[in-house]
Amino acid sequence: MDSQINDRLEDTLSQHDRLEALADTLQPKVRELLDALPDSVEAALHGEPLGHPLHPILIHLPLGGWIVAGLLDFLPGGSPENEAAADRALLLGTVGSVAAIAAGWTDWANTRGEARRTGLIHGTVNEVAFLLNVASLLARKRQKRGLGKVLSGTALGLAGLGGFLGGQLVYRHGLGVGKTLAHPQG
Repeated sequence: MDSQINDRLEDTLSQHDRLEALADTLQPKVRELLDALPDSVEAALHGEPLGHPLHPILIHLPLGGWIVAGLLDFLPGGSPENEAAADRALLLGTVGSVAAIAAGWTDWANTRGEARRTGLIHGTVNEVAFLLNVASLLARKRQKRGLGKVLSGTALGLAGLGGFLGGQLVYRHGLGVGKTLAHPQG
């Protein structure tokens, strides 16, 4: 996709007064939670010990688990072994997403302007994907595999949208490029 098209799509999604108002309300609450943590925890969530942001590293486990689950779920002639493997991959990805979520919101707490609004959408879309995957795991456990597949398939699509927005945050807004997000950026 052409970068101008990407930028226009992001602008369409993020240029809303209500989104700015929501960010104005939510960001201080996230900041308050972070301020209650020891400085070393927040620094670790930003990736300061690594010298670069932690969030991009952490997304590989959830996304990988969710993609593998999706592939296994939709292989022709699904076997009990494939179903069990899909369930394990989905569980691994979903549990693994908790750290990615924490690091992402930690970074978001220091964003400004359009990057803050885009980051709010990025985080929210990915949180919905997380919750849909939790619901999928519960449906699978209750022997409602069809429902579980629909839920996790929808979640994977949302994770793709979230990934697009995450790419915009890095490549358009330069968040985390050459530095951690421990200090406010806009």
